[in-house]
Amino acid sequence: MQDIKALKKLLDEKVRLYNQPSFIKGDPIVVPHRFTKRQDIEIAGLFAAVLAWGNRTSIINSTNKIMQWMDDAPHNFIVNHQDTDLKKMLGFAHRTFNATDLLYFIYFLQYHYSQYNSLEDAFVPDATYRHDTVEQALIHFHNYFFSIEHPERTRKHIATPARKSACKRINMYLRWMVRTDNHGVDFGIWKKISPRQLVCPLDVHVGRVAFRLRLIRNEKSDWQNAVALTQSLRELNPEDPAVYDYALFGLGAEERF
Repeated sequence: MQDIKALKKLLDEKVRLYNQPSFIKGDPIVVPHRFTKRQDIEIAGLFAAVLAWGNRTSIINSTNKIMQWMDDAPHNFIVNHQDTDLKKMLGFAHRTFNATDLLYFIYFLQYHYSQYNSLEDAFVPDATYRHDTVEQALIHFHNYFFSIEHPERTRKHIATPARKSACKRINMYLRWMVRTDNHGVDFGIWKKISPRQLVCPLDVHVGRVAFRLRLIRNEKSDWQNAVALTQSLRELNPEDPAVYDYALFGLGAEERF
């Protein structure tokens, strides 16, 4: 890793630039920001994160379409819908996520919310989460998500560290739900996991920037590198390493660093 003071100065400047309300409008996080009810934010956020690959405008449009089909009240729809309410969704497709996947997500969410008040419990069923990183929470969520009868094809849409995936989209979702500050982008509505336990979302853009900054030893987008990147970022901010997702994403996607 390069000179730590200079690196921290650079990344902190980029965090201040991108961790602002103006960031929300063009990012998938804009969809859950339409809501105020906790469960609506959780559900809208999950769909926005799971669909988050490809063009950001397309991601936002696809997620908004699902929210509109849910009468812009996703929790109420999940809990109270009838089978006939799902017919309008049968033609849905976003990249490789299709109607079969969408209907299973709705089925799982109905199953979950019939037992729990928050989707946080799908990641951390206990009162507290004591692990060093969210690895075990992600593994638990994956196993729980597919613990009921499901289409085999849908498995590719929920990643798990157990298969060495970087779990970029789910880590991003956890950042949205867990991180909290006074800038108004992340929600901070989940309290069982702390920001220091988050793993920085790692994709091709972030991996390229992190490698160039010598935060990781190669550009691979896998779980080992996601944890290694987070460990490097903890040297800059032990309590909130994932805040640098703003800086690394901005440098990679916006500034083509």
